[in-house]
Amino acid sequence: MPTPPASSSPVKAGLAYFAIVFAAGFVLGTIRTLLLAPRLGPFAAVLVELPVMLVIAWIACGWAVSRFAVGPSKVDRLVMGVLALALLLAAELVLAVAVFDTTVAGFLSAYATPAGATGLAGQVVFAAMPLFVRRARRD
Repeated sequence: MPTPPASSSPVKAGLAYFAIVFAAGFVLGTIRTLLLAPRLGPFAAVLVELPVMLVIAWIACGWAVSRFAVGPSKVDRLVMGVLALALLLAAELVLAVAVFDTTVAGFLSAYATPAGATGLAGQVVFAAMPLFVRRARRD
């Protein structure tokens, strides 16, 4: 399999990383919202979901870094992580406004709650993961 050009690999990796984690987050977020939060409360539900999401993100990040041959450059890794985070936040905002009838102000104010702040902290970790994950060796 040919290696993509270096300049496009962090962008492609960031797109793939976002897509995988967003899809997993959509499924787990639905479970959290419909099943866990009514029983445990929103904060405890996020505390249950977050470690699972971070493991999924770690695996997705490693796969994307290897699949798109993202080099060890901090700039490339930051491009990948920041792009994935920007897309994730934008997708969550669009989903909240278009599907769940939330206002932009309501979406942003949710980050001031313990559950929202914890989720945001997890998203920051998600964005930083490309700096720490290693590329799988190709023998």
